[in-house]
Amino acid sequence: MAGRAASGAAKSRRSPLLLFVLALLFLSLLFFAFSSTPSSSFSPVGTIHAHLSPNIDYSFVSSLQKFLMNSNSKSSLKLPDDTVRGDAAQQDVKRLDDSISLAEEKRLYGGNQMSLYSPIRVYVYDMPSKFTYDLLRLFQNTYQETNNLTSNGSPVHRLIEQHSIDYWLWADLIAPESERLLKNVVRVLKQEEADLFYVPFFTTISFFLLEKQQCKALYREALKWIIDQPAWKRSEGRDHILPVHHPWSFKSVRKFVKQAIWLLPDMDSTGNWYKPGQVYLEKDLILPYVPNVDLCDSKCLLDSKRTTLLFFRGRLKRNAGGKIRTKLVAELNGAKDVVIEEGTAGEGGKAAAQIGMRKSTFCLSPAGDTPSSARLFDAIVSGCIPVIISDELELPFEGILDYRKMAVFVSSSDAAQPGWLLSFLRSISSSEIRERQKNLAKYSRHFLYSHPAMPLGPEDLAWRMIAGKVANIKLHVRRAQRVVKGSRSVCSCECRLPNGTSGGTPPSP
Repeated sequence: MAGRAASGAAKSRRSPLLLFVLALLFLSLLFFAFSSTPSSSFSPVGTIHAHLSPNIDYSFVSSLQKFLMNSNSKSSLKLPDDTVRGDAAQQDVKRLDDSISLAEEKRLYGGNQMSLYSPIRVYVYDMPSKFTYDLLRLFQNTYQETNNLTSNGSPVHRLIEQHSIDYWLWADLIAPESERLLKNVVRVLKQEEADLFYVPFFTTISFFLLEKQQCKALYREALKWIIDQPAWKRSEGRDHILPVHHPWSFKSVRKFVKQAIWLLPDMDSTGNWYKPGQVYLEKDLILPYVPNVDLCDSKCLLDSKRTTLLFFRGRLKRNAGGKIRTKLVAELNGAKDVVIEEGTAGEGGKAAAQIGMRKSTFCLSPAGDTPSSARLFDAIVSGCIPVIISDELELPFEGILDYRKMAVFVSSSDAAQPGWLLSFLRSISSSEIRERQKNLAKYSRHFLYSHPAMPLGPEDLAWRMIAGKVANIKLHVRRAQRVVKGSRSVCSCECRLPNGTSGGTPPSP
């Protein structure tokens, strides 16, 4: 009995120790499992986890609020800047040109071969606040006015959010370098060091939130301010980046800046929004709309019961190339496993679109008034395979991304044939569908704007695409400087006037 009592006492002393050891072992296994998960992986779980980092802001409204608060607190901390105030004289232009040539020679012959492959150097103009911060504050102060609609019933502030690429790029460029995550582009504070010049004018906000004449006057002021800069005069704007992402923005004066690099939602070869010679892929860049729905994360993707074959919710009648919508509605309405709905404004409309996309295997993405549509990017982040019916569409980052791996492309003529579209979609095998859905989960990160901007996010891919244009931009700048005016076109893409000038004389403010 005494022996069993002693043995029991020993066991009682060992039990807490044993439990402690087992607990440590369990925690170690948990730590190993989570620490070995590659958060930067392209797998759906790893990618989505990176997307939802609490330190990254994906909401335009939320990010803007923090941005403006920080700008107020740092208003007295002005960085050194050599933006020219007032009309630059010819000697200013020559001085800048000489400085740029000297800086490029140093990079070429300085002995450091890596300098030839350094990140893009961007000079950000310090424009007066009426072109920048004042417009952002105007948006913030009027955001709750949800009854502010365009002529076709679209909420104005939501349209601005969809086209807010000017904010996301600028906010990243001017952030302290210690806070930035992108390494393929750097901001420089001296114009002579720059490859490119960024113009931070919020053309879309001013178009939608200012009175018509007030907006036109501000456009003329911004135009004069831009073309007065010596860097603009040196290159005639060829190395300047101008965000004009809404097709109506800057429209009254943009013929005078047509040689600049435009950041666009589409090329629109129909001629309804851009005049011939204004936009072309050699110089301009297509950027995605900001999605209107929330990201369908890993849990959402697993939980989604995609019982609908094909879904569309939006404006059923459009102009120009968007007339295909009317034909599709007539063809598809009432078909089995197909949902076609007229879109509605506000949070209710957003929720209905989001629920519908997450329940569907395919999402219809036909042309709108322009070949592009924000609906394409809503489908991508919803895990719904886009069915793109837009013969003239240009896609963002197509030099980097292969959209055929995540979308289905259908010609307008095929889609309009009775019964053809649904028969084609039903013929796609389940393995092909799963492969495209997997790629949607992988590719969604490329369409989520954020602050700070994320590697492989849309801001990052934008600069990767622009990097491919820099050598060609410099070629045309130098050719324009040496070719005798009027002898021949500097670039066959440009439409020049009989007097040899590019786009005429800008209007006075």
